[in-house]
Amino acid sequence: MLVLRSFLFNTLFYANLILRMIVLTPVYFLLPRKKAFAIPKGWARSNHWLMEKIVGTTFEIEGLENIPKTGCIFAPKHQSFWDTYALLPWMDDPVYILKRELTWIPLFGWYVKKQRMIPVDRGARGKVMVEVMRRTKIEMDKGRQLIIYPEGTRRPPGAEPAYRYGIARIYRDTQVPVVPIVMHPGLFWPRRSTLRYPGHFKVRILPAIEPGLDPDAFFARLVETLETASDQLLLDDVAANPQLPLPPTAAKRLAELKAQASAVRA
Repeated sequence: MLVLRSFLFNTLFYANLILRMIVLTPVYFLLPRKKAFAIPKGWARSNHWLMEKIVGTTFEIEGLENIPKTGCIFAPKHQSFWDTYALLPWMDDPVYILKRELTWIPLFGWYVKKQRMIPVDRGARGKVMVEVMRRTKIEMDKGRQLIIYPEGTRRPPGAEPAYRYGIARIYRDTQVPVVPIVMHPGLFWPRRSTLRYPGHFKVRILPAIEPGLDPDAFFARLVETLETASDQLLLDDVAANPQLPLPPTAAKRLAELKAQASAVRA
């Protein structure tokens, strides 16, 4: 049943994406840029509905009150394709720094360009990165919310942290709050797997780190904040979903956390 439900969800997920792009493209490109973002947001909501009805996976968001009313940087943990789109309905005017190759995909690349997303060659240095930063500041000055994954790529639940310092430079140069976000969708939508697991999990939006800190101090605080909150949420999600098959990284981290708790009690 799990394999069948996963296959059905995956089929409808991609069909939903392709059909919406084809059918709604004329509307999308006729609307002003910000209003047109209602279409990707609607796509995200429809995916949540599909996942609930077909797979049996639901989620809740804690801490929406921590989202600033002005421009900010969202800094989520990144585990799954799910978290690349899931929070769009709760974001006012998001902007991503993304791989330039994504802009070459027919239709999808056109959608990305209309929203003024910022493409980057991951191997680029020097002048190219200066241009990326210049464009980022332009968009941020308009009050948009930048989404950047501090670890740069998807990591399995419970994996050892591997943060990249780039977010500290962006924090320094943009002078806006950074909002840490923790979640474990990788327990339900694992990377490099076609299986989708039922259950319920939480997305936790943490209080913003205000601008003005030294970049090194900010970076250390961000890593500590994300890892501490991520560990607690891992404990909560696994306790709420005892039926889940845990990836080795999550099982190892849970054992470490339980050992630490036992040592403190002793």
